[in-house]
Amino acid sequence: MHVIRPLFFASIALLAGCQLLGSQPEKAPANLVRMQGELSTQNGQWQFRPCQEQRRFAVADNSHSDLFEEASALLHDGPGPLFADLRGQLGASAQSGSDGQFSVERFYRIQREGPACADPNFKRLTLHASGHEPDWSVQVSRRGLVLTRPGKAPLALPYLEEQLPDGRFNLTSEANGQRLELWVAPQRCVDNMSGTLQHLSAELRISGAARGGDQPPRADQVQRGCAYYGGARDK
Repeated sequence: MHVIRPLFFASIALLAGCQLLGSQPEKAPANLVRMQGELSTQNGQWQFRPCQEQRRFAVADNSHSDLFEEASALLHDGPGPLFADLRGQLGASAQSGSDGQFSVERFYRIQREGPACADPNFKRLTLHASGHEPDWSVQVSRRGLVLTRPGKAPLALPYLEEQLPDGRFNLTSEANGQRLELWVAPQRCVDNMSGTLQHLSAELRISGAARGGDQPPRADQVQRGCAYYGGARDK
């Protein structure tokens, strides 16, 4: 594999750099836009209102992802609107009372809970992954990653990213005798606590180093969860 570029995490002093392996992420078609906002229904029609805007778009699902069925299931848990992170094409709409049509080609997440439009980290992240039992989250930027777990200080690390077949990739890092691996696959994933729907599945593996002598390394801790691309990953 070819080394593409170094990545450095600026908030901590690290002697070792990190590198991105494989090809650059494929960019989305130029005529598609990614938008976040409120997804709701009115008079049986789905509407989308982008964050910090008053415009409302009629929504058409071109993604073949059962978008409306998934959103309807979340709405059954309580009143809307939902937060949606979507990519699609803007165009004219024949529906009265709308400012156009948003034809969705891809969804990143649909959720009821969370910071939604107020997320201060979204634009700088390339990936966000999280899971439960126990809770964990990994926030990834082009400068490094941060692993957060209850009862432990956030762990900031450099990483290597390797592109794999079928749109899969993994991130790896080593520090303090431990190896961290985050495996990501393009697979629909539902958070089993909040019901949030995300477009990627994730698996976090943490391998412990040997305790000393001839003892073998500790067994991997494998934790599964979901993930989505942040605003800094144009794909």
